[in-house]
Parts: sequence; structure tokens; C-alpha cells
Amino acid sequence: MKEKNLDFDKVIERRGTGSLKYDCAKSRGYPEDITPLWVADMDFMTSSFVIDAITERAKHGIFGYSEPSESYFDAVYSWLNSRHGWQPRQSWLVKTPGVVFALAAAVRAYTSQGEAVLIQRPVYYPFSEVIEDNKRKVVSSDLVKLPDGGYAIDFYDFEKKIKQNNIKLFLLCSPHNPVGRVWTGDELKKIGEICLKYGVTVVSDEIHSDLVFYGSHSVFASVDEKFADISVICTSPSKTFNLAGLQVSNIFIPNEKLRSAFIRQVNAAGYSQLNALGLTACEAAYRYGGEWYEKMIAYVRGNIEFTAKFLSENLPQIKLTPPQGTYLLWLDFNSLGLTERQRQDLIVNKAGLWLDSGIIFGESGNGYERINVACPEKTLEYALNKLKTAINNL
Repeated sequence: MKEKNLDFDKVIERRGTGSLKYDCAKSRGYPEDITPLWVADMDFMTSSFVIDAITERAKHGIFGYSEPSESYFDAVYSWLNSRHGWQPRQSWLVKTPGVVFALAAAVRAYTSQGEAVLIQRPVYYPFSEVIEDNKRKVVSSDLVKLPDGGYAIDFYDFEKKIKQNNIKLFLLCSPHNPVGRVWTGDELKKIGEICLKYGVTVVSDEIHSDLVFYGSHSVFASVDEKFADISVICTSPSKTFNLAGLQVSNIFIPNEKLRSAFIRQVNAAGYSQLNALGLTACEAAYRYGGEWYEKMIAYVRGNIEFTAKFLSENLPQIKLTPPQGTYLLWLDFNSLGLTERQRQDLIVNKAGLWLDSGIIFGESGNGYERINVACPEKTLEYALNKLKTAINNL
């Protein structure tokens, strides 16, 4: 069998499919005809092997409670081993409907109400939401902006925040969303050593681990064998293969005590078996989707390079944070000197674009916008030209 879905230039109509990205603009206060480049899903059809597997499963016609066979774990293991050099054990695996669900379960499992949880802003906004919604306190060791526009960890501040706030749980975003950093082994080692020193559990959201364009991803638990004992590693095929709506994530927790506490919270939420078609899709993606994945990565890399060139030649006042991972680019609009309201008016009403305002990722994201470039190049070019026209007319 051959992969049939390798035309990433093809524009696929998503309106009328219940798409959060395309069908919910009006209900969220945006014009219906807006061009959406915000939420983190792709505008690409997934691997044909995934579609074939789902279709074949659907023909059976019975969708009762489902548990995957041994071959499911074998496919997940093979992917993690071949792509990231990590060999997790099957006994470590807890399946959840999503990584954000897992983050919330971890907050409840490893902290009590009123306790503090550490994050690194600007960061994926559900990190803050699952902490605050569970009546915990958000503490941030903000990332440091570098002269080249990139970001780094202030390890002195990181350790100080842990000591000052008696931190026992840290939510790590690796690769980092939205700034696109792919943390080096040395950086992860420093994080792990500090967390070991103070007895901090590390929940590592590695959902973007396959989307690395510069550098290489290291699974946090594999950086040092001692780190496995304090790790909750969150993985999913959803970003890699555009399967978010099928709701399946694979959470690996080597420490039995941490795993038991996590499972109790999953059970307390009333959740048990996963989406039957999600399990089918996950196994097919990891087992047969390699060619699709490689071509997708090459295409998205081209879109990143196209965006960098376009901004440099047409909108030099908009600074692109050096992209290393994810298909989400972090754009600095601060040189325009606009307020948040003025910038949103520019982007939404004048350019007709729906991006993610940087402020939702924390105060340190003020003046920035996150843009999703996992779309056909003609869609991206159209959007960037609309932005160019709007800025030139300021």
C-alpha cells in the first residue's frame, strides 16, 4: 500500500464540519469570513493509512467500550524508540483523552488546594487554567528574552521560585509553546537536577516533540535515569498527525506511586475507556504514517522559511522569534507601538485574520501574536499579504 495524502498544497474546505477553527468565529465574536490561523490543528488531511484504518473499523458498526490490544503499545513504543530513542515500559502507560486533561489530573494528584504550581510564561494558556480552575496558585519563572529574539531559562530565578513558594509540581512545556524553543539536553538536565534537589514532580508536555525543525528533542525522563522517578511524560499523536478531535493521549509515569495517584484522579473524573476510533487512529499513525510525517515536516519547514523571508522583505518591523519547534510561530509586534486593543483592531478588522494574542500566554506575551503555519502555502501567503496591506495602511 502507498500513502495517498501527500498533497499539502491542496486547500480543503473545512467550513460546515463543526471545525472549531473555521465554524466558531461568529460565536466567539469574530467576523464569519475571517481567515483563521490560531488554534493548533493543521489544515492538512491526515495519513491515508489512518483514514483507511478508521474506515475499516467503522464498517464493523459496533462502537462499544474498547481497550487496545498489545499491538497498540507496540506501535507507540516503536515510534518513541525510533524517533526519540526512548524505551518506555507498558506498565508506565496511562491513556487519557488529551494532554490538557492529563495536566489537570496531575495538578489534583500532586498538589492540594492553595498550593503553588510552577510554569514558565509566556506558555500555553491551559497551563494556567488547569492550575487556577483547581484552586491552586500559579507561579511563573518567566523565560528570558535574548538579544537575538530567542528565549532562555533563568535558572537562578527558577530555583528561587521553587524555594520561595515551596513548589512541588512543575509543568514543563517541551518543545515550548508558544516561543518554539526546543530545550537542549543540558537545559533539561539543569531543570531536572533542581527539581530533584527540592522534590519537585515534573509533568512534561511533549505533545509537540515530533515537530522539531532545528535541534533535537530529548524526552525529559531519558535525560538522566534519575529523572524518570519524578517524571510524568505526556505524549499524543494529535499534533503530529492532526488527530486532536479523536481525543487520545499516552501518558507515561515510571514511578508507581505517582502513577497510582494520577490514575485515582482520572478515575475520580469519571473517565475510563478512550474513543474507540481514536485508539485505531493512533496505532495506524504510529505504525504506518512515517512517510506522511516526513513529507509534512518538510512542508511545514518550508512554510516557516517562507514566513521568515516574507517578514524580512515586507514587514521588517514584525520580528519573528527564532523558530526551533512546533508549527506555531511567535511574532513580536511591539515596534508598532500599538495598544492591545489597537493591535487586535489591526489584525482582526483591518487584516481579517484570527491569530492568538500573546497576552493570553501571560503578561510577558504582551505585544506578541501566535500564528499557525500548518496550512497550504497559498493560504499562508494570502494571510501574510493581508497583514502587510493592513500594516502599510496604518
